[in-house]
Amino acid sequence: MNLTILGCYAATPRTITNPTSQVLEIRNRLFLIDCGEGTQVQLRKNKIRFSKINHIFISHLHGDHFFGLVGLVSTFMLLNRTTDLHIYGPKGIEEVINLQLKISNSWTNFGLYFHELKSNTSEIIFEDDKVIVKTIPLKHRIYTNGFLFTEKLGDRKLNLEAVKNYEIDTCYYQKIKNGKNITLDDGRVIENEKLTFDPIPAKSYAFCSDTAFNEDIIPIIENIDVLYHESTFLDSEEKLANKTMHCTAKQAATIALKANVKQLILGHYSTRYDNINLFKKEALTIFPEVLLADDGKSFDF
Repeated sequence: MNLTILGCYAATPRTITNPTSQVLEIRNRLFLIDCGEGTQVQLRKNKIRFSKINHIFISHLHGDHFFGLVGLVSTFMLLNRTTDLHIYGPKGIEEVINLQLKISNSWTNFGLYFHELKSNTSEIIFEDDKVIVKTIPLKHRIYTNGFLFTEKLGDRKLNLEAVKNYEIDTCYYQKIKNGKNITLDDGRVIENEKLTFDPIPAKSYAFCSDTAFNEDIIPIIENIDVLYHESTFLDSEEKLANKTMHCTAKQAATIALKANVKQLILGHYSTRYDNINLFKKEALTIFPEVLLADDGKSFDF
C-alpha cells in the first residue's frame, strides 16, 4: 500500500503548497482522492500516469477539494483517453462538472460516470475482487464524506513442504490456496490448515478531511492500519476550529487513539502556520505514532 500526497494544505493554493489531493495505490489499484487546484501538475511532478487513474473520490464540494477536477477531465480528453472514468462525490458534482464541459463544448470521448452520494450513514460505494471502499460520514459545513479503503484477503500461502509430503498433485494447488481441504486417493481428508499458511493480512486506509471533531466515525475506522485525518489548527485555535468545523492536531490524535489505529497521518494544515512540525508535537502528546503529510511526500505501508 502506497500513499502519495499531492497537496495537503487548507484554503487557497500558494507557490509553495497545494490544496488537498492524494493518490492511494492498493493491490495494484490507483485511486485519486480529492482534486484541488494544481492536481494535474502534482501528478506530473510525482510521475503518476494519468491513464492509471480510473476512480476519483471527492469528499465535498468546497473548492480546495475539487476545483482541479474539470481540468483533469478535460486533459484526459486531450490525451485521447478511451477508458471509462468513475467519479464518486456528493450530489451535485455531476451537474457542476457537466455544466463546465457543456459551456466549453468539451464533451469527453470516454465514458464519464458519476456516482453521487447523499447517505448520512456509511455505505459501500466501490468493490471489486481486491478492494472495498466505504464512505465515512463527516461533520462539516456542507455534506462531506471520508473514505475507507480496505483490501480483501488474498489467497492462503502454500506450505510446499507439507504439500510435497502428502504427494499432492500441482493441479490441486489453486484449490488449496482457495482454502479447500484435499481428499487423498486413500480417502484421507487433509485439512487446509495443514497445507497452508495464513494470507498476508489485509491493509486498510481511511481518509478523513474536512470535519469537526466527530467520535461517531470511530466504529467505522476502528483498528485500521493508517488514518489520514485533517488537523487544520493547533490547540491555541481550538475555538476557531469549532467555529469552522475543522479539527486540531490534538483532536485528530484523540480520534486515532480511541479508534486504536496503527498509524496517524496529519494534514490539511492552515497556511497561517510557518512550521508544520508543531502539529506533530501536539499530536504526540495524545497518540504515539504520528506522521506529517507534505506535498510530494510518499508513504509505503
